[in-house]
Amino acid sequence: MMLHIPTLLMVSVFIFCLMGLLTVHAWSRVREPTLGYLGVMLLLASLGTGLIVVRGVGMDFVALILGNIVLLLSAAMNWTAMRLFVGRQPCVPGIFGGAGLWLVMCLVPQFYGSMSARVSLYSLLAASYGVLSALELWRHRKALEVAYMPALVLTVWHSSFYCMRSLIDRGLPIKSEHALLGEGVSFFSFMLFESMLYAIGIAYVTLAMVKERAELRFKAAAFSDVLTGIGNRRAFMLYGEQLLTNSQQRATSVALLLCDLDHFKRLNDSFGHPMGDQALIAFSRVTQSALRKNDLFARIGGEEFACLLADTDKQGAIHVAERIRQEFANLDLLAPGFLSVSIGVVTTTPVCYDLSRLLSQADQALYRAKDRGRNRVQMD
Repeated sequence: MMLHIPTLLMVSVFIFCLMGLLTVHAWSRVREPTLGYLGVMLLLASLGTGLIVVRGVGMDFVALILGNIVLLLSAAMNWTAMRLFVGRQPCVPGIFGGAGLWLVMCLVPQFYGSMSARVSLYSLLAASYGVLSALELWRHRKALEVAYMPALVLTVWHSSFYCMRSLIDRGLPIKSEHALLGEGVSFFSFMLFESMLYAIGIAYVTLAMVKERAELRFKAAAFSDVLTGIGNRRAFMLYGEQLLTNSQQRATSVALLLCDLDHFKRLNDSFGHPMGDQALIAFSRVTQSALRKNDLFARIGGEEFACLLADTDKQGAIHVAERIRQEFANLDLLAPGFLSVSIGVVTTTPVCYDLSRLLSQADQALYRAKDRGRNRVQMD
């Protein structure tokens, strides 16, 4: 089949430009920096590919020097987009390093006059940016919490292709008639197809990763308390029911601690609401340090907190509750007597793993703790 290289080049230019504009549009809607840099990458790829078209019409230096500089900056933008996605800052020396090296080498007559040398260096630089992009995803894979594997596979494939190109491709001399057939045409056309597929694929999977992470953040925000960062009442009721169901199936005991900060209104009136917020945050930290990873802790009201302790009997629950009470009372955040907490404790029975009922029983125990002087732990 006859492949018309100029046509493939123009198709590549339009595809890169279209994907770039769509990605920039997506960035303008959500202001996600990853999408912004990815959009710039695609637009630079469109510009750099367009500059290649001027080869063979008396402006080879534009394509060989400026065109490849733009394409290397495009590859650097891809790497930068992945750096931003994993939470790192752009590396300015790295962004311009590849383009700068290319420009310096083009000043060497022996290099500029050797097509194979130019192809090898450009391919290695492009592959290096791809490897750096893949490493960003791989090193931070545990913290991403999104489906990163498609992006990683695409990037590794793209990098491998350019590594292979540096070894086997000697370049395609595009003359004034733009070489309809001849040595190197098949590989060059395959390279254009690969670049188009990569541009479409990386734009799609990156947008999918950004969307997935945004959804996870919205979900986390819906189930967390803004002030303390722990779970809210919605999270406690949802995950608490799951914990109790699992414990009932295993026939293990669960303890519920219902905590209420004493004289919280007096604290706010005496020291102001900002200090009241600090007390709530301090109590959250004290309690979290006393709990295990599989325990559930949430702020379910203004100054009211609840803990579900898996595989815990009455004695274990009292021990944890007393530790929380004492450590909170011993904080030097305020004057003595201003920081204390009352805790109602209840445990499940073989016939009762109902969260609402346990909360009601714990609330009664908490009421008795308040009635008996506060700053105490009270069993149901």
